[in-house]
Amino acid sequence: MSALARWCYQHRYVVLGLWVALLVALGTTTAVRGTSYQDDFSLPGSESFTALELLEEASPAQAGDTGQIVFHTENGLVSDAAVQQRVSPMLAEIAELPHVAAVTSPYDEAGAGQVGPDGTIAFANIQFDTQAANIPVEDVEEVIDTAQAIDGDGLQVELGGQVIQAASQEIGGTAELIGVAAAAVILFIAFGSFFASLMPILVALFGVGVGILTIGQLSFGMTLSTIAPTLAALIGLGVGIDYALFIVTRYRNNLKSGIDPEEAAIRALNTSGRAVLFAGGTVVIALLGLLVLGVDFLAGMGIGAAVTVLATVLAAMTLLPAALGFFGMRLLSRRERQRMAEDGPSASHAQEGFWGRWANRIASRKAVFGVVATALILVLSLPALSVRLGLSDSGNDPESSTTRQAYDLLAEGFGPGSNGPLLLVAELGADSDAQALTALASSLESTPGVAAVQAAPVEPGAPLGIVQVIPTSSPQDEETSQLIQRLRQDVIPPAESGTTMDVYVGGATAIFDDFADELTSQLPLFIGVIIGLGFLLLLIAFRSVVVPLTAAVMNLIAAAASFGVLVAVFQWGWGSELIGAGPGGPVEAFLPVIMLAVLFGLSMDYQVFLVSRMHEEWHHTRDNARAVFVGQAETGRVITAAALIMIVVFSAFILEGQRVIAEFGVGLAAAVAIDAFLIRTILVPALMHAFGNANWWLPGWLDRILPHLSVDPADEPLPVAEESSPELVSRP
Repeated sequence: MSALARWCYQHRYVVLGLWVALLVALGTTTAVRGTSYQDDFSLPGSESFTALELLEEASPAQAGDTGQIVFHTENGLVSDAAVQQRVSPMLAEIAELPHVAAVTSPYDEAGAGQVGPDGTIAFANIQFDTQAANIPVEDVEEVIDTAQAIDGDGLQVELGGQVIQAASQEIGGTAELIGVAAAAVILFIAFGSFFASLMPILVALFGVGVGILTIGQLSFGMTLSTIAPTLAALIGLGVGIDYALFIVTRYRNNLKSGIDPEEAAIRALNTSGRAVLFAGGTVVIALLGLLVLGVDFLAGMGIGAAVTVLATVLAAMTLLPAALGFFGMRLLSRRERQRMAEDGPSASHAQEGFWGRWANRIASRKAVFGVVATALILVLSLPALSVRLGLSDSGNDPESSTTRQAYDLLAEGFGPGSNGPLLLVAELGADSDAQALTALASSLESTPGVAAVQAAPVEPGAPLGIVQVIPTSSPQDEETSQLIQRLRQDVIPPAESGTTMDVYVGGATAIFDDFADELTSQLPLFIGVIIGLGFLLLLIAFRSVVVPLTAAVMNLIAAAASFGVLVAVFQWGWGSELIGAGPGGPVEAFLPVIMLAVLFGLSMDYQVFLVSRMHEEWHHTRDNARAVFVGQAETGRVITAAALIMIVVFSAFILEGQRVIAEFGVGLAAAVAIDAFLIRTILVPALMHAFGNANWWLPGWLDRILPHLSVDPADEPLPVAEESSPELVSRP
């Protein structure tokens, strides 16, 4: 590490030039080639996916996604001649647009049921020739523009459906800028130096920029969702700023101790840089753990975020020491430089300030603080017991969006279930199966939870039959999931009995429901993998059994508490509408696995920086009480500073105006706050005081077979402690 830091410091112009060239090359490639992000929720082997495959094989046009153009007349009826003269030519024009297979007009015989009972609301069905993920955004935008060209003069025109929703989403930009600006303010308050506050921001931006541009090109070779770059930016900015902050803090401490700038940078990279490398590696490994789920959609999100985190670590290891060479002593404030000139170098007095007093309180009242912190975490975790995983529908879109307007109009005119009809695809093996399908369609009309049934005519010898089922509840409601299970378990099997017919429940709503069920079933495996991995890494790093066990439990309760906050806000609706995330609904099915991967990595960051200092002091003194006290006193400021930066960066993404991104923002901000301000500053030190010397116990046979890994070498003669600089809390 020292050799790399020295080379980057001495060849800073070359390093900066290489990073700029890399950004320019990736940016040029992206500008010329574009990206290929797509949302693919397909789950091979599931019943809904089987239905989709059958449709694609027998009737490719019908296997494509559908959309709706919803009309609402403020005066008169949609059947009025004046309205029809405006609508019909528009629908004919849309029917000729790319990727539009057919348009069913409410004025056609086939669309007779597409006019609401009061005659003021109607809709036209758009049948696309492929799934939403395969339709270029510009083609969908042409459909939207063509339809809304007739909007106005008493006629409201809105569009809905997954295709429209995917193309209407505008992600990225504002949130990142707000998060970066807020982080810059915090850093300036902490350091009192413009250059010191600018350094972590610049390093993180370079890393995130390279990461996002890279995954944009990777999107041509793997399934990367449209939210992958935003998720990568959210995670990359948070960890990137924090990693640079840890190293800059150590560099500033070295300068204050009288070490020349070059040697200060080398020592900072060789100590804090090692911890950053280890912490960043754990985040990357945790994100890549999503591969064990075997779901392309999640694997792509994990790979995208991991690539960006890796780029921020690389920037911290190479670009940061080069940048330190440009600014040298200017990373200290003018007052700090004047004080050094007048009084000479000075050592840190972190143990005598606020964090020293706080560490003493924890040590003397460990039982009280431990119980209070545990009680708070349990209260926050309680809502997680009622978590319902699923996928939210367009009813949670921003109220001003066309998809939300179309959703509300369809719900008003035709019932909430019209926004997500189920599609029963029947594989017919004999002529008599057509009669069995007709009988099934008739029985469905009296099935609880079914609002309407429409069976397509079956031609003699046709291999498939299709029945559309409109639920009484909206796509995201629990009642709709219950209906899907009722159809599969109670209604369809008797209809199939004695026939060669096989009926599969499909459609977008069923696909999302199957996706949620599959991820829920895989969650225990995923938790086991990442917790086991974390235990092994900390076991090797700190050569202790108790420390990694404590970390594993802490990671689980931090996750439970953050999920509790998510359930309260987004499922129970406690404030979700205030942040533009719509009313209460299910928590996104893929959110727990993504959040667990991220939280595992972030918790490991704080655990590494906290315990590595304790571990170093333990090696010096063999006094557990002093080791825990010194570790907490000297890392408290930088951990809380880093956490505060992450919280404001994550919270800024709530302003994206999209429910999924807001869920990530709230969940990760809550998790970091709980982890940093309850777990690492109260619960972990209290427990380590209670455990005493047992914290550092390792069986001899295990010690012999474990590899040796130095996270933060204690043998380097640094005159100051590692994490002691940012003055977020005033000293007495």
